[in-house]
Amino acid sequence: MTDPHGRGEAAILRPTAAAQHFSVARVAPSQRWARFVEYVWIARWECPEPYDQQVIPQPCVHVTAETWQGVPRLLVNGITREPFVRTLEGTGHVIGATFRPASFRAVLGADLGVVAGRVVPLGDVVGPDDSAVAADLLGSGASDEEMAATLESHLDACGAEPDPVADELNALVRRAEVDRSITRAARLADLAGVSVRTLQRQFTAYLGIGPKWVVQRFRLLDAAAAAHAGPTDWAALAVDLGFADQSHLTRAFTAVVGTPPRTYERQARSGA
Repeated sequence: MTDPHGRGEAAILRPTAAAQHFSVARVAPSQRWARFVEYVWIARWECPEPYDQQVIPQPCVHVTAETWQGVPRLLVNGITREPFVRTLEGTGHVIGATFRPASFRAVLGADLGVVAGRVVPLGDVVGPDDSAVAADLLGSGASDEEMAATLESHLDACGAEPDPVADELNALVRRAEVDRSITRAARLADLAGVSVRTLQRQFTAYLGIGPKWVVQRFRLLDAAAAAHAGPTDWAALAVDLGFADQSHLTRAFTAVVGTPPRTYERQARSGA
């Protein structure tokens, strides 16, 4: 199950119920990978009955150790517009590395369009075969830190070189994440000192998705965080987050979450 970048509490939907079924631990990357990887995470679950968990996808690539078509693999989870739901059953765990938004390109060695909206075994697009290390990670009784080191060791075999453009884009995406006054791609382009068209090209190459999507996704995560904290004045929040009105926010939120904000607020704070 993919753990979201930065906004774990907001991106994991219906968190009160989720906490009854799984937990997520995080490990800081080594100095070698800190420029590329936000953190390594380990999700563990214990679900006697199947449990569907939904997560709001965010603008970052994850490399996860999971079972793929019956075989353990390291999977590249490209940035996707589609809703993300994972069914958890029995007892298990997944480990993954959350890359900084523009930094997986350094590993892939190509524009992120290659993996955008897709889940692809890492060994199929770059580096050595990943089956053995994935099997080791999924069958491991090692500590979180030991598993993180094993995953990083395989990434070492894939290689990555620093890219100043990626660093600049990462800082720009971070600004969009934390600054709620940024509600348009044009504002992000102004901050970068480039045209919207140039920013679109850079985002497409380095993230596999455009700046308009990135900005709106962070504002929808702000809305989800408000729902989790509740109660919320949705009309006022819509204006604050740059939506034309409450109806505009409701449509955008429902398209991503599947439930209108006011209904979701009630669900999120219950244990159902």
